Amino acid sequence: MTAQRIDGNAVAAQIRNEVKQQVSEAAKAGLTPCLAAVLVGDNPASRTYVGTKRKVCEEVGIKSVMKTPPADIAEEALLALIDELNADAAIHGILVQMPLPKHIDEQKVIERIDPTKDVDGFHPVNVGRLVIGLDTFRPCTPAGIPELIVRSGLEIEGRHVAIIGRSNIVGKPMMNMLVQKTRAANATVTVCHSGTKDLSSITRQADIVIAAIGRPKFVTADMVKEGAVVIDVGINRVDDDSRPKGYRLVGDVDFDAVSEKASAITPVPGGVGPMTVAMLMVNTLKAAKSAAKRG
Repeated sequence: MTAQRIDGNAVAAQIRNEVKQQVSEAAKAGLTPCLAAVLVGDNPASRTYVGTKRKVCEEVGIKSVMKTPPADIAEEALLALIDELNADAAIHGILVQMPLPKHIDEQKVIERIDPTKDVDGFHPVNVGRLVIGLDTFRPCTPAGIPELIVRSGLEIEGRHVAIIGRSNIVGKPMMNMLVQKTRAANATVTVCHSGTKDLSSITRQADIVIAAIGRPKFVTADMVKEGAVVIDVGINRVDDDSRPKGYRLVGDVDFDAVSEKASAITPVPGGVGPMTVAMLMVNTLKAAKSAAKRG
């Protein structure tokens, strides 16, 4: 068996086109969604991520503004900047690119963002709403995974899903999304982590395996059952002298080996990654529409 290659680039493009159409309709009514990105310091990876997000904003018609305080900004000064963005009615979504410098409390920053502008979906108010099944901003990476699966013609409802990883960014919100009695969910979910005994015995029972552990090629062929759907969230740099940059990107899944056993699998890159930015656009549009309703 050779697995279906789940094309995150194609599905993300479909979602971006849907957002672009809706942004165009909103513009006719005088509403221009706006995302504020805060990049503290000059971390090259963070700068690249923010640049990609702003490029996609331009593509779909969402206005973006960028704030670039220095790496040594005092925590209180950064919180004051967030207060300014919260108070600016023209800004609908606020994104603070992580990680932040070590002297800044990331959780304090997350909690300072107005929950109605929290397009990353990390504020405790939005996390709580997600847990109890209320409409809210869903964290972008896990929000993209059900879309990726269902839009690729695959089923989630009634399936057993094993999630490897329990981070606040992917694992926990993914669990809370997939157990809800809603579209592209209604699954039986097992969360595996560093404290899980005999992890392979659990993942081999799963119809869908979602790997989000941050360890290169951690999921091997003997960890998945024949015909499973495998979603690889990991992006890891491994040394490769044959590449111009001296490294290559690999996921948390041994792609070549697992492809021979799975029915469908996401590649890295080109799988989950593009979905994250697409769902950020969805959340920003949602934030703008909600703000317009509130007046």
